[in-house]
Amino acid sequence: MFNKRVSFLLAVLLMVALAVSGCGGGSSTTEKPSEKSAAGTAGFKVGMVTDAGTIDDKSFNQGTWEGVVKAGKDFGLETRYLKPNGTTEADYIKEIGNLYDAGFRMIVTPGFKFETAIYQAQAKYPDAKFVLIDGTPHAGDWNPVVKDNTVSIFFAEHESGFLAGVATALQLQEGQVGFIGGMEIPPVQKFNWGFQQGVQYANDNFGTKVGMKAENVVYQGSFDNVAAGQQLAAQMYDKGVKAIFAAAGGVGVGAINEAKSRAKAGRGVWIIGVDVDQFSEGIYEGDKSIILTSAMKRIDQAAYDMVKAEKEGNFPGGETLVFSAANNGIGIPAKNPNLSDAVQQKVADVFKDLQAGKITVSADQGNLIK
Repeated sequence: MFNKRVSFLLAVLLMVALAVSGCGGGSSTTEKPSEKSAAGTAGFKVGMVTDAGTIDDKSFNQGTWEGVVKAGKDFGLETRYLKPNGTTEADYIKEIGNLYDAGFRMIVTPGFKFETAIYQAQAKYPDAKFVLIDGTPHAGDWNPVVKDNTVSIFFAEHESGFLAGVATALQLQEGQVGFIGGMEIPPVQKFNWGFQQGVQYANDNFGTKVGMKAENVVYQGSFDNVAAGQQLAAQMYDKGVKAIFAAAGGVGVGAINEAKSRAKAGRGVWIIGVDVDQFSEGIYEGDKSIILTSAMKRIDQAAYDMVKAEKEGNFPGGETLVFSAANNGIGIPAKNPNLSDAVQQKVADVFKDLQAGKITVSADQGNLIK
């Protein structure tokens, strides 16, 4: 009888202890968690798996991670990124699984290379939320399957490239420009086609005389070959190209390095950055940079918005979203030290017309180069 009573008292004490411990160590907010979202529960954690690049690539990975980190700080969330050992579907799935096993129930992935991995992950981990940027989940058959726990995000790269093309032509006024792309895939191609349309728009409407030859439009075939990017840029500059739009990740970093070397030697060449504001990456002396402007995709904002939506119980699962001029999802940097005030004002006016639908930029090649 004594033993039974002791056992009962111990059980009661254990339950009280568990209840007390469950009330401590959590968020200090008193807001009632939303029933729609796992984010309302204590310990909500946001993770990211990088693609082939690094977390400080001044481009896609970095932009995505900065958005995750900002959301983490603003909402008091734990954040972490993992870099796979390789770039295969198995490598990506492994790191997604590692994040999930560590308690991360929201995972952000940047780039089309994650499409088949997310297709599997969204089914394997139905209680997790996935954000796939610049891609849509499929089983390798290009048949999109965006489940309720996944959101697929795309950008109007052609509009961003268009604005950068207008700015470049206005600032240069005349001469030749070039384009270096990474892999010849739709997001990169649309940057190129939009840029060409922007240059032509400036020629037609503002009297500029900037040209682009087919030989100066090149897709290197990867996003990580820095040496190849530097070589391609050198070849174009040697042929008289004044500015190169580099939409190529690490390959673009190589082009930036070549431009910096030439700028140090007193040769006036430029790079148009991509995805994020790459001005700081182009600094070669003091505060001088070879980045004329950058064709930006608000990747950081997209990642941030999705974390915020999940936190508030409004995760747009099952949807495919497009960030464009209409919703301020693309543009050039707010500050462009290498663009004159007059040029920046004209580009701002063009942006307003783009938002209002007065200007339409094609997302297709048509009669454009490549």
